Amino acid sequence: MEATNLLYRDPALYDLIQSDSTGAGMCQTLIETYRPDARTLLDFGCGTGRDLEILAKRFECTGLDLQPGMVDYAHQARPELDIRVGDMRTARLQQRTDVMTCMGNSLAYVHDNSEITQVFATFAAHAQRGSLLILCSPVAPITTTEPMTATVDTPSGPATVTIHHEWDLRTQINTMHRHWALPSGDKAQDEIRRRVLFPRELEQYADGVGFEILDMMDSSGGTLTGPTAYTVARYT
Repeated sequence: MEATNLLYRDPALYDLIQSDSTGAGMCQTLIETYRPDARTLLDFGCGTGRDLEILAKRFECTGLDLQPGMVDYAHQARPELDIRVGDMRTARLQQRTDVMTCMGNSLAYVHDNSEITQVFATFAAHAQRGSLLILCSPVAPITTTEPMTATVDTPSGPATVTIHHEWDLRTQINTMHRHWALPSGDKAQDEIRRRVLFPRELEQYADGVGFEILDMMDSSGGTLTGPTAYTVARYT
């Protein structure tokens, strides 16, 4: 992932661009709704710990991420957090937690059906009866073929990024191609491939390891419309 995503190669830039994320706030709202007595939280795919830093004000938190560069940056930027390198397909931290989160499209980077099953087995391995699972992942493809251009603020000035998407129905992979024009005059390209899991698929994977789906909603908390959804499930 690091090789194909500019933001993963530059965690400080990732942190800056994602500074307006509402993921942690949405998680807190969902926890207050469905598990207000929660004390412990485990975040799979925590990246630089940006969301975990907010959640740690309320919960006893542990973070796990596959990419050593992101974890190293997190240790420097947020040394008070417990963030570890680990693979959510195979990780076993020998602990059970009240809440598990997997946000920022982390689940979408797992493409193979058998490996997705492994991830959900990991969720179950860290759950106890009543544990809450909160996912943020693509549930519908972006199929527009028209390129989009945006300006992104960076520490050295504004960058221009042009984005276009491809959709492969057979593999359910949405590929996002980004072309960057950086303030230095340099050019960069990256390619992000994300697996779309439709709502009924998510329900099946969750049910297979003992989670009951409680709700699915869009990023604003409203009716599920796509392409990204928050899924809330309880371990039964």
